[in-house]
Amino acid sequence: MSNLFGDLYMKILTLPGIIIGLSFHEFAHAWMSNKLGDPTPRMQGRLTVSPLAHVDLIGFVCLLICGFGWGKPVMIDPRYYKKRRRDELLVALAGVIMNLLLAIIFSFPTKWLYSAYSTSGNTLFETLFYICMFIVQINLCLMIFNLIPVPPLDGWGILTQLVDLEKYRWYPYVYQYGGWFLLLLILFDVTDIVLMPCINFFMNILF
Repeated sequence: MSNLFGDLYMKILTLPGIIIGLSFHEFAHAWMSNKLGDPTPRMQGRLTVSPLAHVDLIGFVCLLICGFGWGKPVMIDPRYYKKRRRDELLVALAGVIMNLLLAIIFSFPTKWLYSAYSTSGNTLFETLFYICMFIVQINLCLMIFNLIPVPPLDGWGILTQLVDLEKYRWYPYVYQYGGWFLLLLILFDVTDIVLMPCINFFMNILF
């Protein structure tokens, strides 16, 4: 029973990280697209960091329980861009860069809180330490997961614009069924093979 409550307690402490990570990730896409001349995100109310605008309930629950999830995708209209390939690349990069920045920013209070707790033994410092640590880990997870070059993830959008994949006839079919392929990668733990070493790499750098 104590283990059950302990696990539940830790799940609760991950909530700020999940909400912040998903909300700021989608906001970054919206902000960048708007900055590049596309009014669509602004018209749809996505130029905010409010979780109500960005958190998808199913994606939130999946991230909480299964370790992967998603927010509400930001709709864009590339017809407004001056240089379509460049601007779509910037929009795709915006989300993962935001997650990296959040991980870096929250690494500083995480280190301070760990030191404060080790010195004082104050349980408040311990709780805040775990919250900040989870914010760092979840944002790194979101960044790396989204960089996997499989549709509909940002990594696929980045790869598409870098090498102009849309010119190939097979592109629409890969894009259409990419979600199923991604699901298979998750179910067979292939994504964990990529995620864990990368997360550990960045955690070692930050801490």
